[in-house]
Amino acid sequence: SMQNVFDAKDAQEYINRINNLTPETQRKWGKMSVDQVLAHLNVAYDLTFTPEKFPKPNFIAKFLLSKFVKPKITNEIPYKQSLPTSPVFIIADERNFEEEKAKLIGNIQRVQQLGREAFEGKENINLGKMTAQCWNNMFAKHLNHHLDQFGV
Repeated sequence: SMQNVFDAKDAQEYINRINNLTPETQRKWGKMSVDQVLAHLNVAYDLTFTPEKFPKPNFIAKFLLSKFVKPKITNEIPYKQSLPTSPVFIIADERNFEEEKAKLIGNIQRVQQLGREAFEGKENINLGKMTAQCWNNMFAKHLNHHLDQFGV
């Protein structure tokens, strides 16, 4: 079953996996390099903690996202390989591996320390109000998908 990103032990397991990455780690599929994937994973947390930095979807876009995209993002079924990603998540330039890695670890720790209560009914800029379990599944699935992509 799904990992619990609010649990200290599960959060630490993600951090251990991230600590197994090096700037030379090669992907098994997809287009992004390891530094780009770390930056890509950080976008999910930026959207969560600093949503004001992003364009707000209009009413229709948000309705469609919450109705059709949200169930796929928040269920427990792992992502397939090489799915298309939303433009805001595309990282085309080179990033600083150590900076992105440290930021991602900090983000994982922040979610864990804030705890399930902080995410219960919390608004997602694109998907609307979500349960803590939906937030959990969204973060856990995304981390698993890309850490698997790099074999850690």
